[in-house]
Amino acid sequence: MKESMEDTIILYPCEDHINSMLVLANFITKHHPSISVTIVTTAPDSAGASISGESSIKFHRLTAAKLPPILTKNPIELFFEIPRLHNPNLRQALEEISQKSNIRAFVIDFFCNSSFEVSTSLNIPTYFYASIGAFALCHFIYLPTIDEIIPQDIGDFNDFIEIPGCPPVHSSDFPKGMFFRKSNTYKHFLCTAKNMRKSNGIVVDAFDALEFRAKEALSNGLCNPDGKTPPVYFIGPLVAETNTKNDEIKHDCLKWLDSQPSKSSIFLCFGRRGLFSAQQLREIAIGLENSGHRFLWSVRNPPGNPNSDPDMDTLLPEGFLERNKERGFVIKTWAPQKEVLSHNSLGGFVTHCGRSSVHEAVSFGIPMIGWPIYAEQRMNRVFMVEEMKVALPLEEAAEGFVTAAELEKRVRELFDSTRGKAIRQRVAEMKIAAETAVGNGGSSAVALEKFVKNVVR
Repeated sequence: MKESMEDTIILYPCEDHINSMLVLANFITKHHPSISVTIVTTAPDSAGASISGESSIKFHRLTAAKLPPILTKNPIELFFEIPRLHNPNLRQALEEISQKSNIRAFVIDFFCNSSFEVSTSLNIPTYFYASIGAFALCHFIYLPTIDEIIPQDIGDFNDFIEIPGCPPVHSSDFPKGMFFRKSNTYKHFLCTAKNMRKSNGIVVDAFDALEFRAKEALSNGLCNPDGKTPPVYFIGPLVAETNTKNDEIKHDCLKWLDSQPSKSSIFLCFGRRGLFSAQQLREIAIGLENSGHRFLWSVRNPPGNPNSDPDMDTLLPEGFLERNKERGFVIKTWAPQKEVLSHNSLGGFVTHCGRSSVHEAVSFGIPMIGWPIYAEQRMNRVFMVEEMKVALPLEEAAEGFVTAAELEKRVRELFDSTRGKAIRQRVAEMKIAAETAVGNGGSSAVALEKFVKNVVR
């Protein structure tokens, strides 16, 4: 009876990474249509619009767990804790699915680390999905070693840390959740890293040409001095398709880009949590105006009232919009990022260095200026500038403040300098490499083939 059931790969993202896992699911079904893919999620029904995908992909929402009134105010800790509280419901779901399908692999988001004990207790081959990329994965896998060899907290170390396969990263550029050993977030990270080392394998959103040195370190077990790292599959860049065909619903910013010269505009967008003070917004405006370059800027309200539309006349310098109406376009809150990055008029991207944004920019051949805000983004900036060579850094003053003069300098450098030209050429090469990697016979398609063969054999 069991042999006649269909083979199934189950993906389990945290709510914040559903879209990333959905792109992975689509990539699997595109290259291996005979494989059934199910996404198990803790997301409520109201999130259905964000997780609609190919009809061949199934969704299984877990019964909602009863959460304490105040679980934690730390968003990173919350990402770890919600899956943990859903473990009993996850076990029930896996047992139900196994009655109808052969579960060949259970691929979990690293925030869903607590589910590792559930799936392994059911003898289900368990893999991790690392949306953070290969360089950051090296740091993650190496964390148990750092925990042993560095006597004090990373937050107090104040020096560069050497990780196999990576450029040196200063301790201050590590994610803040790794700073203090006694914090719950650090304990979650450390436990996840140890489970990754014990897992059946790791699927990472990466491709060979962009992070080859990290791949060599991971493949040769250099990030785990205690033993070999499990198989690591470079399957990326995982970028969702753009939606630019319907002119009737075309965003006004795309219509504005249509009227701009090729590769002439800089785009500023900082993700869902990228909020700046009113003072910082004014500095950005002054820097953009003084740069002399065309710009497209997604502006959000300062912290405290993020859900209302920003009052541009209050937040921006007097007369800014009128003076720059010919060469600038300001968007209130949301911007169609992939569609903007794929537009011919775009020539640069000021980004918060989130991994998805970096891959989207590389996939569309857009050079970047790195302005990290939270999570592992400061670490990502080091990789983007020092190793990938696809970005310029923004130098920050106290508390992460960026002056108008610094932004102006970097925008001019990206468009007008020899260094900027080299970055543009490098990103153009990586665009071709990214297209090749995910195409038939490309390195990522071959890695997926190996992964599928290993899980179904």
